[in-house]
Amino acid sequence: MDTNKPDINEIADRVVNAIMEHRLPPGIKLAEEKLAAVFGVSRTKIRQALTQLAKDGLVKLHPNRGAFVASPSIQEALDLFATRRLLEPEIVRNTIARAGKAELKRLHQHLALEADARERNDRRAIIKLSGEFHMLLAEVSGNGFISKLMDELCPLTCLIIALYDAPNTPACPEDEHTRIVEAIEAKDVERATSLMLHHLEHVERELNLDGRAKPDIDWDRMFG
Repeated sequence: MDTNKPDINEIADRVVNAIMEHRLPPGIKLAEEKLAAVFGVSRTKIRQALTQLAKDGLVKLHPNRGAFVASPSIQEALDLFATRRLLEPEIVRNTIARAGKAELKRLHQHLALEADARERNDRRAIIKLSGEFHMLLAEVSGNGFISKLMDELCPLTCLIIALYDAPNTPACPEDEHTRIVEAIEAKDVERATSLMLHHLEHVERELNLDGRAKPDIDWDRMFG
């Protein structure tokens, strides 16, 4: 057995990362033979990884056509943001009630990574880190059920941003994450939840329904 070959979870994680970084656009076909060649594994293993992603809603499987990155509709985008507006104030409240110094340190470390990505103007890193901030916040809030939901919703949000956002608009507006963490650290529940709702509404307002150009994909460069 070649221990250097990626397992199903690693393959799935790398596809999710490519989606979150906008390297895999919505609607693109995930050709099993190309992925198998890039990862150096069998098509069966690729199929298992794609089936796993289909359960999370990131991939759509079509009989006789293959697997495609999901392409959420406008209504699905609206529903997703409505769901996040229900969940994330609770995440903030739980974080204020449960998070200790170690958890707050993790949040600040993540903010530093975001600041570095912005300084380097690394759009792919900014997009990925922006989504991961919300996933991390859910994790440190201590509610495992909500954390699992956010692990599914944040990559789907990145797909929606890839479909509907203006090309040069950041996934999350600058400094809004910082202000949310500051309010959490101050244990100001009202301000922290208000900032989170404003933040989500701000991201949703940036959605642009014009244009869905799908670039050519260099599979070897992406996963090789």
